[in-house]
Amino acid sequence: MPRLSSCRVALPLLMSLGLSGCITYVNSPATEPAPEPAPTVSAADDAADADDAAAPKAPLLPSTLFPGEADELVGWRCTPAQDLVTAEGEDELRLWSALGANRLTPSVVASGSRYQNGGLSVWLKGDEALVESQRGRLDCRRDITLDALTREGHPGVMFHGRGNEPGWHVELANDVPRLDLTLDYGERELTLPYRVTTLDNGAGRVILASGQAARPFTLRIEAKACFDDMSGQPWPARVTLSLNGDTYRGCGQGIAP
Repeated sequence: MPRLSSCRVALPLLMSLGLSGCITYVNSPATEPAPEPAPTVSAADDAADADDAAAPKAPLLPSTLFPGEADELVGWRCTPAQDLVTAEGEDELRLWSALGANRLTPSVVASGSRYQNGGLSVWLKGDEALVESQRGRLDCRRDITLDALTREGHPGVMFHGRGNEPGWHVELANDVPRLDLTLDYGERELTLPYRVTTLDNGAGRVILASGQAARPFTLRIEAKACFDDMSGQPWPARVTLSLNGDTYRGCGQGIAP
């Protein structure tokens, strides 16, 4: 007896269900697509990753060396004799004196702007400021202002310091422990690695030493009110550089990203 094809057998059933078409049978099962090979990592890639992980990173400097979100630094001359530096942001006031640095938060006041941190308060009213603490009271008047340094103006730099007689400046790189020195009004330039010997966030103090025994130096940075001895510009840090038996003194500021 002749065999009916699968299509002829299935056709009446499909028509009874209101469907059309033909059932087909595949003699061999469907094959899955071959999996893609797993990505390979070369020994060179492993070595590069290891080098990145082992590469020294620049330290995180104390926050009191920075002006925060403030656009300018303000120098104040006070009575009794005291020189202060402030940086006023939206939510805080940073204050530097000869003794160190403080961060104060806003407090309710009828006029002007008042900031407080424990027993220390600063009341700003136009070009005048009233500073009160357990040590006493200061009546201050705004003197010289300075635009805060920015990363845009100093790309790749996280701290800038400078001084006079003879003119010099130092910059710390923001990614690796390296500093660039320019001395004697630009006549000498040095780029040297450094190591951190002291990092005190509470006191806002950093001491760096040379990473090369053949070129010793010490750089000391402290969060204290500083005024340029020629221009009178206010800064939030004092900088002392000791190199080849010479001592250079100046002012500086941390530069946020």
